[in-house]
Amino acid sequence: MDPHRRKLLRLGAAVGAGLVGRRAAAAAGDGGTPPRIGRSVTLGRTGLRVSEIGFGSASSSDPALVRHALDRGVTFFDTAESYRGGSRAEAAIGAALQGVPRDRYVLASKTRAGARETAAQMMQALEGSLKSLRTDYLDIYFNHAVNNVDRLRNHHWAEFTERATAQGKIRFRGVSGHGSRLVECLDFALDHDLADVVLAAYSFALDPDFSDRLRHTFHFVAMQPGLPRVLDKAKANNVGVVAMKTLMGARLNDVREHETEGRTFAQAALRWVLESPRVDAAVISMKTLDQIDEFVGASRHAGAQPQDLPLLARYAYRQNARWCRPGCDGCAGACPHGVEIAEVLRTRMYAVDYGDEALARNDYAALGEGASPCVTCRHEACRGACPFGLSIAALTRDTANRLA
Repeated sequence: MDPHRRKLLRLGAAVGAGLVGRRAAAAAGDGGTPPRIGRSVTLGRTGLRVSEIGFGSASSSDPALVRHALDRGVTFFDTAESYRGGSRAEAAIGAALQGVPRDRYVLASKTRAGARETAAQMMQALEGSLKSLRTDYLDIYFNHAVNNVDRLRNHHWAEFTERATAQGKIRFRGVSGHGSRLVECLDFALDHDLADVVLAAYSFALDPDFSDRLRHTFHFVAMQPGLPRVLDKAKANNVGVVAMKTLMGARLNDVREHETEGRTFAQAALRWVLESPRVDAAVISMKTLDQIDEFVGASRHAGAQPQDLPLLARYAYRQNARWCRPGCDGCAGACPHGVEIAEVLRTRMYAVDYGDEALARNDYAALGEGASPCVTCRHEACRGACPFGLSIAALTRDTANRLA
């Protein structure tokens, strides 16, 4: 047996007793009690109180899901004009929340404000979102999926958000991102006071504390240290921090056989993130009623559990050689044809891990040529470019064949 695997199988006994949560665990309740959000948090200087687990709508456009989440105590709803195409995700949330007192929930949406976009164009996008969501204002409006600092340097974004705030159309502005230049973009936004809230990819696998705990078990390295640093910087500036992409690729079925009742991988992953002093809350895509109950159950059983680290470690062991770390960009410039490797692999994650072919195809198309040069490439100059050992050529070629 692989010695790393043997160590992993013994991990529960080795570390279970030492895993102590930074917050007290909530009562589990009896088996017939529906799960509910157990804690509300404040998003930094905004003063907004939200459920610690929020409803992400990137993969759903069903009002019934929104209402179910609301019934389970979710008060934070995150969407975007681009989700599900033609603002269908926004429209679903707007329909579901009709009749609910506006002060009962916090609503966030996003727009991709470009480097050359005008304030008038940004205002037009905001008006479209308000109409789809059937609301007079957004609590948070994000500059979405920022992976180019030039988009933040566009002075129209600051002017537009200040005007929209003065008009009562948004309360706070933010920046969201999970691309290869995430740290650079967040640094710029924080240094120039462009965000009251940041929404960033962050998971147990990106937490240096997690990799430190596993260093004697198997070789697992967290991504670049810049992300924890910049999230610490946000907290120091009293900027709200919301985590997304919390499940390290979300291949949930890979460890189902090792889960126990009320202790799933997704719950463990969410608990780990919510335990972090770098994070206020998390948003996660909710696609089914059962999934909502599973995710909300992480709040119901708040606080790290003795079983969490072994389960997360087992998942990390299985995914380590096929997971492209958000914000790493170690492969930048490796392709002589200019293929944006990290961005291509992000779209593959949507298709393969998340099962969201529509989102994957939409984002892949936005890359232009995408990974088409990889289909006929023979020199494979990218070989060895990934600091974590991913077979870049095979993965980008697969992406092109799937999504081109």
